[in-house]
Order: sequence, then C-alpha cells, then structure tokens
Amino acid sequence: MPVPYEQLKAALLAEQAALTVEVEQLNTVIKEEGVGYSTHPADEATNAFDQARDLAVQVNAEQTLKLVNDALARLSNGTFGLCLDCGQEIDAARLEAIPYAPLCLSCQSKREHR
Repeated sequence: MPVPYEQLKAALLAEQAALTVEVEQLNTVIKEEGVGYSTHPADEATNAFDQARDLAVQVNAEQTLKLVNDALARLSNGTFGLCLDCGQEIDAARLEAIPYAPLCLSCQSKREHR
C-alpha cells in the first residue's frame, strides 16, 4: 500500500496549526492562573490541581508539536516514513494513524519495553 505523502503532509500541517494554537492558549491560561490568592484551603487545592493539569497538558502538546515539526522536516529532506532507529520503512497504516511517528512499530515496542 503506497504512502499518501501529500495527504499526510496536509494532516501534519493541520496538526501543527492546532497544536500551536493550543500551546499559546495554555501559556496564557497558565500565566493567568495563580496559586496563593484564595482565602479558602479547598479553593487553593483546586487551583493547584488545575494548574498542574494545565502544565501537564502543555508539556504533552509541546512534545507532540516537536514530533510534528520533526516529521515535516523529514518530509522536506526525503527521510519521512523511515524509522529513525533501524532505517526501515514505517508501515503506511501506522503513518496514517500517527503521521508524526518517528519509529516503526517494532522499534517503538522495543523502546517501550526498556
């Protein structure tokens, strides 16, 4: 099954745009949130939890954005679709599911089991 590069590129560009907006919005929310300005301990706990959650979501969005940007760079330099560990082609179905996947399923599995 051939890899639909143009379709994957469009998906990557859309994901890049969405993640960029999400990261910017989270940066704004995190700057506006403040822990330590409430008078009730329960409110403080809720605020601290919300801030920790937003930071975790922000880190995840930034990491995914980096993977997307790296995939777009590989598209530009002609190495898109090749596993970064073993150099073999990444299965087309995997790329359709996760267009920014840098590893084939076998190498990904090995990394997860280390």
